[in-house]
Amino acid sequence: MKKESSYQSLVTTFQRLSRFSHLSSIASWDMFTMMPAGGSAARGEALAELSVLQHQILTDKKVAELLRNAESEDLNDVEQANLREMTRHYQQASLLPESLVEAKSLAGSKCEHAWRSQRPANDWQGFSANLKEVVKLSREEARLRAEAKGCTPYDALLDIFEPDMTSARLDGLFADLKSWLPDLLAQVVEKQAQQSYVPPQGPFPTAIQRELGLEAMKTLGFDFNAGRLDVSAHPFCGGVPEDVRITTRYDENELLSALFGVIHETGHARYEQNLPRNWLGQPVALARSTAIHESQSLFFEMQLGRSNAFLTHLLPAVQERFGSQAAFTPENFIAWNQRVKPGYIRVDADEVSYPAHVVLRYEIERALINGEIEVDDIPALWDEKMQTWLGLSTKDNYRNGCMQDIHWTDGGFGYFPSYTLGAMYAAQLFHAAKTALPGLDSAIAQGDFSALFDWLQQNIWQHGSRFTTAQLIQQATGEDLNSRYFRDHLTARYL
Repeated sequence: MKKESSYQSLVTTFQRLSRFSHLSSIASWDMFTMMPAGGSAARGEALAELSVLQHQILTDKKVAELLRNAESEDLNDVEQANLREMTRHYQQASLLPESLVEAKSLAGSKCEHAWRSQRPANDWQGFSANLKEVVKLSREEARLRAEAKGCTPYDALLDIFEPDMTSARLDGLFADLKSWLPDLLAQVVEKQAQQSYVPPQGPFPTAIQRELGLEAMKTLGFDFNAGRLDVSAHPFCGGVPEDVRITTRYDENELLSALFGVIHETGHARYEQNLPRNWLGQPVALARSTAIHESQSLFFEMQLGRSNAFLTHLLPAVQERFGSQAAFTPENFIAWNQRVKPGYIRVDADEVSYPAHVVLRYEIERALINGEIEVDDIPALWDEKMQTWLGLSTKDNYRNGCMQDIHWTDGGFGYFPSYTLGAMYAAQLFHAAKTALPGLDSAIAQGDFSALFDWLQQNIWQHGSRFTTAQLIQQATGEDLNSRYFRDHLTARYL
């Protein structure tokens, strides 16, 4: 009997890891959506146990040996890409001791669960006590990674979410954004102040909003045989490609927040559902990066979802469920959905003011992880940056300020930049799709998305992590990341 190659042994190991990851993601989904409050501590311990088990499997000495041996084996292009990704996963994991992996998982579960009641209560003191432990452990992780990589602690965490991205490059991209976005935002706000809008008149019953969301998911090609829609405190997309779970949150006085939350998460879900099936269970079949993932959700929510063509197509479904009212004339419905109104909440922000929320968080989390500030400094810095960017004060308003997001509760430092990188990629991809598909706008207005989704399938979805981010974008659009498309998009739509 022929001896299994080192590469084949690795495939078996990563298949096993993928199955544990599957269990972990569904248990996490349940924790955020269905689990009774009393189950929190036990679930946190179970998830920590799973993360330790995965860490043990991945960092086994045998894996290091197999990776070395596989380097000299005869592998095709996809196998070589898979080996590159396997090596990256191994290197990321092997830098951390098991005790830190477990402690971080436990601290994250505890902080997130407490946040759910602390946020509505505006309880910064209670929240910050848990956050300090998460930050302490995240700094320790960052220190270990940075020593191995020879970079700053923050860059070491950024690399987990966005391979090959550095804060030096981000600073350049964000400095460019700062040079034009505040002026553009002011011009748009001034222009829209001259226009009158009729707001939709509620209430909008949750059950009917849910129906509308499900119809939007169906229209956008979501596979209900391999996924579902639920409710959580913070909208997210989780699960696995074969079973994608998306959530939203409803407000009966507000029609569009939940709907566009669903459209955003459907973008994530379509990417997951269309990752390369014949490589599933292997690192090469995973999404390329968090910024590419965000590019897909923002492609759906902003580039497509807030376009005149899509809103025209969506309106009859809204009228059918909520009746005809002055707010639901085509002109008003489009204008209302393209309003630019700086606000406190990132997930409800329009696409012009949204990058301000991201740059603010990036600057705070980078300083926090690099040890330049402490947790107690966050509220004042948040307030100062919100006033600078958006003219809003969050003094003593922690709930709508530094406690509004879930990412820091489990140590997701390094994630926030991917939202604005994703917006830039989305604008560049949509421009490339429109160039390749003449007549796209009229097809969208008629509810025909087939050519657009085929284009995404060909250029992004089917490749998983086969190519680096730079290669993927270069192949799809003919050039590297270029923020000009984002600026052009915002100028064209809003000015």
